[in-house]
Amino acid sequence: MGETKTLLRIGALALMWGSSFFWIKLGLGMFSPVQLVLARLVLGAAMLLVLCRLQRARLPRDRRMWGHLAVAAFFHNALPFLLFAIGETTVDSGITGVLNSTTPLWVLLAAPLMGTSSRMTAARLTGLVVGLGGILLIFAPWQASGLLSWGALACLAAAASYGFAFVYEGKYLSSSESSPYAISAGQMLLASGMLVLALPVGGFTPVHVSTGPLLAVLVLGIGSTGIAFALNYQLLASEGAVAASVVGYLLPVVSVLLGAVFLGEQLHLRVIAGMVVVLGGVALTRISQRVPSAEPAMERV
Repeated sequence: MGETKTLLRIGALALMWGSSFFWIKLGLGMFSPVQLVLARLVLGAAMLLVLCRLQRARLPRDRRMWGHLAVAAFFHNALPFLLFAIGETTVDSGITGVLNSTTPLWVLLAAPLMGTSSRMTAARLTGLVVGLGGILLIFAPWQASGLLSWGALACLAAAASYGFAFVYEGKYLSSSESSPYAISAGQMLLASGMLVLALPVGGFTPVHVSTGPLLAVLVLGIGSTGIAFALNYQLLASEGAVAASVVGYLLPVVSVLLGAVFLGEQLHLRVIAGMVVVLGGVALTRISQRVPSAEPAMERV
């Protein structure tokens, strides 16, 4: 029964996070990128605050903690969420999910720079080279039909932002005595405030209300952002980082399937091969991984 519950949690989490790119694509039919991300963050923060209330968890009171949360909110939520939304104005949702799967490679690069990683082993170096080769295969800059564009680069930059954020959170937030729900809620609130400041840049464009995109943003904010974060912490508490990290390998599969089935997106064999190579490189980097605080978060979107 316990194993079945774990598999259900993994499947639900993979579906929530893997489908986020699908909901973003639908939501962009009604909202601008800034509007969509602001709605996502506000809904996610509201959901997490409700969970805090149910758990009787209080938001952090330490000023220093809020300073670290501000950095995490910018690099983990406000910036990458916005970059993914901007990227998806020109890039298919499935490809966006594939590019997101490069996050662990950026974690591997960011960790030594912040002094939170052990030495670079042969397996890690090999995985990094293989993963970067997969990225090159996906972009195919040598072909006229390659994916090298500003939108795709924005998605790749978002994944890099995640990589830095996960290492930063592992160093400054993982040892906090506050409830994980409270930390996530505070982080989402700060990120929401940052997006409010960005409203003058594309945030006041006319909105033509449509049921489909509106429902997509509701699911994105409440489900793929708020509930998914809470579910991830439940999985971490019950099964640990190894089980939670499995979700990261399922995200691009979910995003590719949803894009192909419901949006009619077509993927070249080269992109699929690149996804396999990237995930293979990620698997290699996780051999004797020593950044436990970065592992569980690496698959978030």
